[in-house]
This record gives sequence, structure tokens and C-alpha cells, in this order.
Amino acid sequence: MKFAVASLSGTEVDQHFGHAERFLLYEYHQGKPQLVGTVEVEKYCTYDAGHPFRRRQFNAIIAALAGCQAVVTAMIGDYPLQELKQAGLPHFTAAGPIETALQTAHDELFNSSNNGTGGGGRGDPRSGV
Repeated sequence: MKFAVASLSGTEVDQHFGHAERFLLYEYHQGKPQLVGTVEVEKYCTYDAGHPFRRRQFNAIIAALAGCQAVVTAMIGDYPLQELKQAGLPHFTAAGPIETALQTAHDELFNSSNNGTGGGGRGDPRSGV
């Protein structure tokens, strides 16, 4: 299972979706995440008043994350979150070590796919994922 993680530090989930200029790509296999690459993207957020949806940048990010089963970020705006869901890409809000966040996201996706709910979600920001 492949995840895209927004991380400035490279060790923590510590970046907002709209501020990310790169995503770390992790393959999750046998209970352990392994960094398999990095993809550079144009930052989605331009700090415009009203935060207009930027379809071109969003679509480019989605294309760059092709092959990923979920996205993990520290925060995400409501409209990009809705668009990720429409694109079939679950999102998890997390804070803290990447390995812990990916374990939680993987377990939630795996458990929801096994119980028929379809998998994924925003996660619970209060719980760290």
C-alpha cells in the first residue's frame, strides 16, 4: 500500500496539504513503512483572500500522487479534502512521527475495507491521525 506524506522535516507529518512543495512516498508492507521516493509539486496555496480552489494545481498534485492509496498531511482545507474524496483518494490528518501516522492510516484503511465501509477518511485530528 502506497502513501503520500506532506512533511517538511522528513520524519514528522508536519505540513499542510496546501503548503507542500513535495510529498514523501512510502510503501507500507508487513507492518513497516519504507520511503520509496519523493515527488515535487507546485504549492497549492497562494494565501489568496478567500482561498479560491486552484483546479490546475490540484489536478497536477493528484497526477503526481498517482498510484498512492492515501494522503497524510498535518492539515487540509475543506474544498481540497472534498476533491480528494471525489478523486477516490482518502486523506488522513496526522501529527507526529511518520511511521506512527502511517501505521494508524494503514490500519484504518485495512479495517474499513474489510468491514465494507470503503476505506479511508479524514481521521481524527485529536488522536493524531
